[in-house]
Amino acid sequence: MMQRWTAFSQMVLARLREFYREPEALFWVYGFPVILAVGLGIAFSNRPPEAPRVDVIGGSPGINVEELAEQLRQAGLVLEIHDEAECRHRYVTGKTALFIAWDGKNLHFGIDPTRFESVSARYQVEAIVRKWKSPDSIAVDERPETAPGNRYIDFLMPGLIGMNLMGGGMWGIGFVMVEMRVRKLLKRLLATPMHRSDLLLAILTSRMVMLFPEMLSLGLVAYLGFGVPMRGSILALLVLLIVGAFAFSGMGLLAASRTDKSETVVGLINLVMLPMWLLSGVFFSSKKFPDAAQPFIQALPLTQLNDGLREVMLEGKSLTDVAWRVGILAAYAVVSFALGVLYFKWR
Repeated sequence: MMQRWTAFSQMVLARLREFYREPEALFWVYGFPVILAVGLGIAFSNRPPEAPRVDVIGGSPGINVEELAEQLRQAGLVLEIHDEAECRHRYVTGKTALFIAWDGKNLHFGIDPTRFESVSARYQVEAIVRKWKSPDSIAVDERPETAPGNRYIDFLMPGLIGMNLMGGGMWGIGFVMVEMRVRKLLKRLLATPMHRSDLLLAILTSRMVMLFPEMLSLGLVAYLGFGVPMRGSILALLVLLIVGAFAFSGMGLLAASRTDKSETVVGLINLVMLPMWLLSGVFFSSKKFPDAAQPFIQALPLTQLNDGLREVMLEGKSLTDVAWRVGILAAYAVVSFALGVLYFKWR
């Protein structure tokens, strides 16, 4: 019995020594989470709530909305004046919390009652206007923006599709390749007549084959389950999905190209994916972040994929309209694959 537990304790110690002798594993398991927690803590702690972004419908003859706009701006709201079509477009695409029509006495809110930020902004605007005018002289009504394409669920589903595509590419390629290296499968395959490029191509092809039922199931849930519209070109949607899948698969291959430990590739994948989860407009519009951060945010591949999917699905954009987004994703795919193959470690 003692021999059994002695052997057990020695195995535990051997595994711990193996782990602690790997500096990169120590960093990704212990260092990176601490750095991330500190960074996010500095970024989001002790900050006042973000001012709501609202639009006011202008251009109506005889109606001066500048006075209302000035009152709302003085109260701290971020406000712009546009025509009704542009206000609705900005609201649908997540750039604003709600839009307002004002005739001098009555407030009409374009709002989705299922969106917390919209409801909060609606009552904040009403309180400001009632304080500015006599409370009893103001009438308020809501115009629910709950038609397909105008709801929060319509904004959310393309973001979830993009996030799932990113996760599938990064984990399905990056983690799998490292696991094959750790288990010595790559070394064994090198002893076969198979070309190295054929192995990488086979893994990529299997990922692409799995992509179609995965995206089809999500699309059917969005369309049949929640009524999310598909207003644009099916061809544009397919091109975005395929090029996006190649981009994230290439990034997964690059993350795995020199990595020998499962712990290390997990950290690398999280390092790549986490900023895009936060910044690329999965759950809320990326336009909510400061203007100074927008060049970095717009350079992220998930931002281009999510925005492209929303433009095609919700706004009816064509492949020509989103071609520049496809170009950015294609650049990520080409560069990451080229670097991944160039630096790939087979042994």
